[in-house]
Amino acid sequence: MPVHWTISHPARLVVAVTKGEVSSADIEQYFAGVTADGAMAYAKIFEITHTPGALTGALSPENLKSLGQRVVFHAQHGQVGPLAIVAASEESYAQASIFAAAATVDRPLRIFRELHAARQWIETQKPATPT
Repeated sequence: MPVHWTISHPARLVVAVTKGEVSSADIEQYFAGVTADGAMAYAKIFEITHTPGALTGALSPENLKSLGQRVVFHAQHGQVGPLAIVAASEESYAQASIFAAAATVDRPLRIFRELHAARQWIETQKPATPT
């Protein structure tokens, strides 16, 4: 599976990592899995660092825009949480930017070059958990 993700319900956090060739169907499967597990409103870190160039062939700018619109659809039917995208290469950063521009919903979204910075930022975006 090209998109691997874990969900921490106690931390209200989803961490996804891509490996190898990734298609829009793989991203759709990720959306479906996160939604089914009730985690769409959680904070998310989506790391494409270990997929240098692999998004290029399978995910055209049109497909990336379509996936961004899918996030808009999810937002219309429930809350979507903050998103930190980790994209180390110029190519992956450009693709993350296309997706981010299309996923125009009311939620924090930033693109990072390093996982550490993304993690620090996402922690500041998560709502306080009730005690």
